Amino acid sequence: RKRRGGHRAEATASGFIAAMAAPPPCWDEWRARRLRSLEERQLARSLRPVEPVVRPTDDSATTDDESATIDDDAFATDVGNGRADSRSASAAAGGSSPVEVRVAPDTLARWLANDRDLGHSHEPSTSAAPSSAPSSSSSSRRLRLFSSNDYLGMSTHRDVRVATARAALVHGSGPRSSALVCGYTPAHSRLERSLAKLKATEECVLFSSGYAANCGVIPALCDDPGCEIFSDELNHASIVDGCVLAAKRGGAKVTVYRHRDATALSELVRASRANRVMIVTDSLFSMDGDFAPLREIVALKRAENARCGRARVLLCVDEAHATLVCGLRGSGAASMLLGSSVGRESIADADVSVADVDVSVGTLSKAIGSHGGFVTCSRAMKRVLVSSARSAMFSTSLPAPTVAAATAALKVNESIGDEMRSRLRGAIDAFAATCAARIRKTHAARCGGMSDDAVNRWRGVRVTGNSPVVSVMIGSESAALAAAAELLRRGFHAPAIRPPTVPANTCRLRVALSASHGLGDVRELAEAVADLVGARATATAKL
Repeated sequence: RKRRGGHRAEATASGFIAAMAAPPPCWDEWRARRLRSLEERQLARSLRPVEPVVRPTDDSATTDDESATIDDDAFATDVGNGRADSRSASAAAGGSSPVEVRVAPDTLARWLANDRDLGHSHEPSTSAAPSSAPSSSSSSRRLRLFSSNDYLGMSTHRDVRVATARAALVHGSGPRSSALVCGYTPAHSRLERSLAKLKATEECVLFSSGYAANCGVIPALCDDPGCEIFSDELNHASIVDGCVLAAKRGGAKVTVYRHRDATALSELVRASRANRVMIVTDSLFSMDGDFAPLREIVALKRAENARCGRARVLLCVDEAHATLVCGLRGSGAASMLLGSSVGRESIADADVSVADVDVSVGTLSKAIGSHGGFVTCSRAMKRVLVSSARSAMFSTSLPAPTVAAATAALKVNESIGDEMRSRLRGAIDAFAATCAARIRKTHAARCGGMSDDAVNRWRGVRVTGNSPVVSVMIGSESAALAAAAELLRRGFHAPAIRPPTVPANTCRLRVALSASHGLGDVRELAEAVADLVGARATATAKL
């Protein structure tokens, strides 16, 4: 069966090698062929430098006798001595916006023309290569980011900034060694305990990134031919690569099942002859914005383990895009889909439980607004991972400012996280309603009686409730790049997603909504997206 999504990455690389007339005789020839192939298929990537916009001082956070500006050296000293509070941090510049940036003229020109850029276009005098795009001497351009995974705007929250600055001034980066040598501090321990509390598990293990977490956990647990891994075909690349490592190093078998197809998964698990089975899935899929059928998967796991009379099936769920985004107190999609929370997120029954997730993978770099990865699990499982997960064992531990930022973000979540998530849901609802209304206005006869969701999906706009990820299906690489460029001209950054991230001819725009987005900007983007998909529909009809 043809593989799609994340598991398609291996096939893409293999296709490039097979396309070569003969093996390249040297590295120079290989590099030339590789670059030519990427450019011909419009898959060559660039680094587009953006400058975060510093917001004005939040006057509501300062007292009447506080100055509008604060001396940087004095503020740094206050932070280092523990005297700076959230109000002075806000007054010290207001902080960068998590959803607005400015772009240099040459960078924007190259971007619109899809010219290559290795990150130096904001320095015209040292630009690495001349641009074929028209030059501009105007000032930098403001862009509204609908591409960042900072779903709550936590990265620039003033409490997070103060905690980060204080840790940097007091500790620098902290001990530079792996956690097993001398890199593990009480601050790391406190962060692990906070994450375990959020996820309602016994323990937590920190990793250098969410990618490293998957590449460490999967091969550490699936370490012999007696184990078979079942992975959703649209799982993230880090899961795919973790599966590859488990197969190469330990001999584990890897089976890819159809996206969100719990019935097919059940049949595959029942037919497997492996002694141990791992089912691994994203909870919220990063490119489609939909959720895994966790209730059905948990029911499958329970039934199979009961049939065998032993713990044959282990469930590993990657909550990278769901942590702090949904679920009780932001604990994730497993809580939303399996827990007993009340209100609009209560969709579970008594037959499943969050405790049925054996290993939960997460990241600190999305809604938590910091950097790094983590795994929450049982105490016994942590003992295995700290001695077996190579990506943790052989990586330097997270820097002190990063740990402080994540810890502060979790404290902010405890106080106002529900309010942040409410704003995020408001942005999701506003986008869905505005986009559907705009499409309806253009195609009134076709859309009569259709729900907002049906209207949006008819034009390839996928908005899933409680998910901050909106997928706008376009098709070819060139069409997706053109659509992204049109949004860029309108002042929005919503990137074109191309292979190997998604399968060929399923290129799309990925819109990431945040609690920090103003509803006016959200509605303006939704109208622009509706115009794009409406124009494509009109052009197709004329053909």
